[in-house]
Amino acid sequence: MTSKKPSNTQEVVQALLQEASAITDAAHRLDAKSVDLAVEILEHCKSKVIVSGVGKSGIVARKIAATFSSVGLVALYLNPLDALHGDLGVVAAGDVVILLSNSGETQEIQAMIPHLRSRGSKLIAIVGKVDSSVGRGCDVAIDAGASIEADPHNIVPTASTAVAMAIGDALATVWMQRRNISADDFAINHPGGQLGKKLTLLVRDLMIPIERIAPMKTSAPLVEVVEELTRYGIGTVWVLDPTSKNKIDGLITDGDLRRALRTHATEKWSTLTAADIMTKDPLTIENSVLAIDAMKRMERNNKKAVSVLPVVGADGKVVGVLRLHDLVQAGLVEQASEEQ
Repeated sequence: MTSKKPSNTQEVVQALLQEASAITDAAHRLDAKSVDLAVEILEHCKSKVIVSGVGKSGIVARKIAATFSSVGLVALYLNPLDALHGDLGVVAAGDVVILLSNSGETQEIQAMIPHLRSRGSKLIAIVGKVDSSVGRGCDVAIDAGASIEADPHNIVPTASTAVAMAIGDALATVWMQRRNISADDFAINHPGGQLGKKLTLLVRDLMIPIERIAPMKTSAPLVEVVEELTRYGIGTVWVLDPTSKNKIDGLITDGDLRRALRTHATEKWSTLTAADIMTKDPLTIENSVLAIDAMKRMERNNKKAVSVLPVVGADGKVVGVLRLHDLVQAGLVEQASEEQ
């Protein structure tokens, strides 16, 4: 009787659990004095962090460098081979260098150590064996060993790389805490990410400038309203009474037009004017407000769905319009209603 072969899902789960177990074991094995010293070295870094490793450790080193840079500590990856052929020039006094080696005996890493020391760098080793050439050559060594890899032959760097990366992430997050890095600080380095956009994008960054939208008179007939909506192709026009001093009197969107046509008999359409169609005294938003706050103002309105906000300057004069569509395009909201 043949034994039943494990399913693909079971094998994947087993590999994940093996890596998770390796990280857990490493966490329980950490030496408090070594960790404290490593964090202290990073906390007092006045320059930048250099992260280096060979092969798979090099890939992990790149990720750790990217993590440190993303939280506000300038970091870069240094290829050990290139370092020994001129690229050591990027290392300056005051830099902290993190060296990764699972065996702790990587020759290229060993060869770098005396040159790094001569430049006054503090060295942190993340190694599979603390009592190794690389471990002994650094100011502090953190044990990133994994007793077994996740592959069936125990030869592919899997659990060991997961442990090294987790330790690098942990050091970066603790550095954030020590330096009191806030969500706002993080967002500055992530202007293209969801959080960065929410905390940095202003209404003025997303609005359509008023120069692209000519104002209409309240007396403009329906046919002119349709022409203007079609001409600009942005789904809205604003209405300004000739006696006003560049302050908005009303707003007409595609939705306002549809509602007007639905609520007025066909024979009355020829008599409709912009004043009959527009939303009077529309909500406005200042151009200096965060775009995410403008979106919240649209959502909080109890009268009807708001998908366009006139934008005003500090003096109350219209400077543009902000559409829910623009917020969607910027990635601040997932979807918008087509009904204006």
